[in-house]
Amino acid sequence: MPEIIFLMGKSASGKDKIRRILETDPQLLLHPVVIYTTRPMRQGERQGVDYHFVSCEEAAELFASGRLIEKRTYETIQGPWHYFSVDDGQILTDGKTRYLAIGTLESYMAYVRYFGQEHVFPVLIWSRDDVRLLRAIHREQKQEHPDYQEVCRRFLADSEDFSEENIRKARISERFENDGSLEECVEKIRHAILENTP
Repeated sequence: MPEIIFLMGKSASGKDKIRRILETDPQLLLHPVVIYTTRPMRQGERQGVDYHFVSCEEAAELFASGRLIEKRTYETIQGPWHYFSVDDGQILTDGKTRYLAIGTLESYMAYVRYFGQEHVFPVLIWSRDDVRLLRAIHREQKQEHPDYQEVCRRFLADSEDFSEENIRKARISERFENDGSLEECVEKIRHAILENTP
């Protein structure tokens, strides 16, 4: 049974809130997988908790290490931002421990290629576009220097990244809707994790 629970969804679909709730669930006992990024730290984020924030030079060394699981690069208004996962000892596929990873549909497929489908359980969070856009704007308003162009870029890029064709290719059949009650969405995810993982 899969040990890696892979949480994914379009931007502002509620992934981070859901992740924080799942990580503190005493029954699930999930070990968070912290990925790396070269983007600047946002207000309220913590080094080694939300991401491993690294310089472009540090990222280049990790890319060359032979332990790269997946990498995504976004051309932003502020320049290229890299997000990536490294096989750095955080995950052991021994059937004893549950892990919680978060990313895009593309990074989910990279985890499947690297670890094998039998070790990765997909959790696709789904929200309506209007709900996501309002959430994204509200979140950006809280930043010291709001970047609404980046919000728009991510919103449009998600339409391509999470197209119905790409979801079919990833062989994902279940979606967890997060338009109404967050608690209801989380409870459905909890139930699926407990039914489908060790």
